[in-house]
Amino acid sequence: MKKQPEITEKTKQAFADAFCEIYSRKPIEKISVQEIANKSGYNRSTFYQHFCDIYELLEYLENDVLDFMHQKLHNGTGDIQDVFALYEEKGVYLNALLGDYGSNRFLERLKASIPFDAHKLSLTADHPLTPYLMEFHLTTILSMLRLWQRRQKDLTPKELVNLMLSLYVGGVSAILSKHNQTA
Repeated sequence: MKKQPEITEKTKQAFADAFCEIYSRKPIEKISVQEIANKSGYNRSTFYQHFCDIYELLEYLENDVLDFMHQKLHNGTGDIQDVFALYEEKGVYLNALLGDYGSNRFLERLKASIPFDAHKLSLTADHPLTPYLMEFHLTTILSMLRLWQRRQKDLTPKELVNLMLSLYVGGVSAILSKHNQTA
């Protein structure tokens, strides 16, 4: 008997959603298949029909996010708005994967998947500063989006993008100066 692909995908997504909710609160070593099954509304045997263990579910989730990012970002402009749009779609997963219990391995895979044009920095790709500037740029974007999500999106998307752009152009002191002038 062949499984229906849309039902299989729906079931996998239910396990992924449940896992992310739990993974946001505790390390993977303390998560059980039974806990994921209970949270998702399925039983353990259904989990094992789709994944051999929690680590395979984690890999499925990471690959899903990275594939989605690759598709969206490589078809976009590669700027903050593209990353922001991506975060809107996969923010819950990204928060779990990049959260307190996430892995640096995924963070590095994520940063490597985001296209970054060194020419926007007016540097060549082989310039010694380029990797540092790229790291600063990508890490800042991801950290601010994560904070924004944790703060229940207390800024509008436009305000957040404008803040990021202002920080890149003028730095923190320019924002503080502007804020002190309006206060």
